[in-house]
Amino acid sequence: MIRIRQLKIPVLEDNSETLLFKISRKLKVSSSNILNYQIIKKSIDARDKGNIVFVYEVDVLVSSEENVLKKCRSKDVFKSVTVVYSFPKIQNIDKKIIIVGSGPAGLFCAYFLAEAGFRPLVIEQGEKMEDRISSVEKFFETNQLNPWSNIQFGEGGAGTFSDGKLNTMVKDKLGRGKRIFEIFVEAGAPEEILYEQKPHIGTDILRKVIVNMRNKILSMGGEFRFSTKLTDIFVENQRISGIEVNHQDKIVCDYLVLAIGHSARDTFYLLHEKKIRMKNKNFAVGLRIEHPQEMINQSQYGMFSHVLGPASYKLTHQCSNGRGVYSFCMCPGGFVVNASSEEGRVVVNGMSNYKRDSHNANSAIVVTVSNKDFGNDLFGGLEFQRRLEEQAAKIGGGVIPIQLFGDYLNHKVSDCFEEVIPEVKGKYQFADLNLLFPDEINQSLKEGILSFDKKIKGFGRVDAILLGVESRTSSPIMIERDEELVSSIEGIYPCGEGAGYAGGITTAAIDGVKVAEAIAKRCQEGNKF
Repeated sequence: MIRIRQLKIPVLEDNSETLLFKISRKLKVSSSNILNYQIIKKSIDARDKGNIVFVYEVDVLVSSEENVLKKCRSKDVFKSVTVVYSFPKIQNIDKKIIIVGSGPAGLFCAYFLAEAGFRPLVIEQGEKMEDRISSVEKFFETNQLNPWSNIQFGEGGAGTFSDGKLNTMVKDKLGRGKRIFEIFVEAGAPEEILYEQKPHIGTDILRKVIVNMRNKILSMGGEFRFSTKLTDIFVENQRISGIEVNHQDKIVCDYLVLAIGHSARDTFYLLHEKKIRMKNKNFAVGLRIEHPQEMINQSQYGMFSHVLGPASYKLTHQCSNGRGVYSFCMCPGGFVVNASSEEGRVVVNGMSNYKRDSHNANSAIVVTVSNKDFGNDLFGGLEFQRRLEEQAAKIGGGVIPIQLFGDYLNHKVSDCFEEVIPEVKGKYQFADLNLLFPDEINQSLKEGILSFDKKIKGFGRVDAILLGVESRTSSPIMIERDEELVSSIEGIYPCGEGAGYAGGITTAAIDGVKVAEAIAKRCQEGNKF
């Protein structure tokens, strides 16, 4: 196969015939010599608003490949090297493996272990997908929270009720990411995630994909137990021997994978009791902001906005006080959702369906916080999050506090919406969001939003809607592990976003595969524990 990069096609001319013509011209061959081609990557170059183009990278099968390569003297044409992912070969598959958490880290760890012949047990404190959806929708309608099954907890993890974004900056030299995307597609995800620059699945499709993956894992010998909470860990001679679930049942195991998610706060306290080494880490806090999606489209794509559909953005600003402000988890055509998981505390997140067809764009606008904000105590960051969420519940009367940006600037409680009407899942109430944060964070958020207005016209409009609090951008704690991915207790493998080793669906899934590989390699080494 021959790899071609930088094939540019104007957006109004984008079709298979034009792409085939561009390929043949680049290779200096007739289209009849092109036996097949595969799109590897498709992105948008919108730097010139008057000439926005799609940029393709393709693999092409041609007759007389060597002759074609000799004729094409271009750095963008070269022999393609296909990376095929390979999982370690296993002989001893009798080890008992328990995976705590069914988010992307736990799910893909279980998938690859089951595919290799192990019989992993996945325990999940939340409900299976069908029941979880009912609990979440009931919460949106009534504000009655199920603390064990909600936006944060349940089959599929927190990412299930998000945009299903699969962006990652991780280099995929071993093909893990590619294989993960292939598994998603096999389970029902749209095929374009295999090549789009900013792939997403959408929460509506992702829910079905997760169920299909569960069924596949079951068919390969895996097991799931929902509404099953980790309540104790048993250690003998500094090695894992088993766990307790639901304060009553003991299950023995040889390996324990902690794919617990960033909101498993009580589990962090349990691990501390068991003397598993952890440390606090930086994260970010802030607010969600809503704008009309059409405004974002016009800013990003100009005259081509009607062709290219919902646009996204990524913004950063260095404040005069030294803090950085940036957009996070941007959801085109999405909703802001009440993502609370604890009584008396309110936290928000963003969510989009596959079509991204709501009227609003939303994104978190956040400020990095560190131990200078919450102290050096291991649980300082976690409790800092809790205090913000308690304050959000207090000023919002137990529901999402909401405010227009102009009123946020002036410390005024809003009394009505203007042109921007909120797209929100869950109840909300007007409040003064200045009461959420220390002054320095408020000032940083305001300065950041006003600076973003210079990049996207209207970003700082007075009727933009702010909602709080966005406090769970990442885990406030890292569970330490060594080069073999093992914690300070032999046989325990911290994994994914909650353990501090990922940030999003794809990186969490990749970390789950890495942990599966690490366990498999242990089983190769003469039955080493």
